[in-house]
Amino acid sequence: MLRTNQRGFTLVELMIVVIIVGILAAVAIPMYQGATERAKASEAVAALGTIRGAMRVYYAEHGTYANGSFTDGADITNGSVLDVSDNDLMGRYFSSPCYTFDGAPDATTFTIECLGSASTAPNATEVATIVRSIDEDGDIGTS
Repeated sequence: MLRTNQRGFTLVELMIVVIIVGILAAVAIPMYQGATERAKASEAVAALGTIRGAMRVYYAEHGTYANGSFTDGADITNGSVLDVSDNDLMGRYFSSPCYTFDGAPDATTFTIECLGSASTAPNATEVATIVRSIDEDGDIGTS
């Protein structure tokens, strides 16, 4: 006796669904990873904005962005030049050793760089490849 009311999916239909799900996963996973990196880097960008604000205040008071103890590679919290403390820059992913000054001691321009690999924050291993920078104009750079 032959049945004509069989229900269910054929093997071909199931294979097509598996292929479609695989293609969607291949596209979605890299997009997700990029979004999580950008979200983690936003912590550094926010701190760079805070540092830029402190640099502008210092410039308004002194006519230069730094003093003699603020040379290339100096930590931002070096000598309390900017009144920015280690606690101000401590986050989940980035810490104060990440942020360094690049410019001359009598600078009218500057760049502050944040290296994720220099972080001592609790989740620093997750941002070791992230590098962000900001200049006196507020332009954010990535490397």
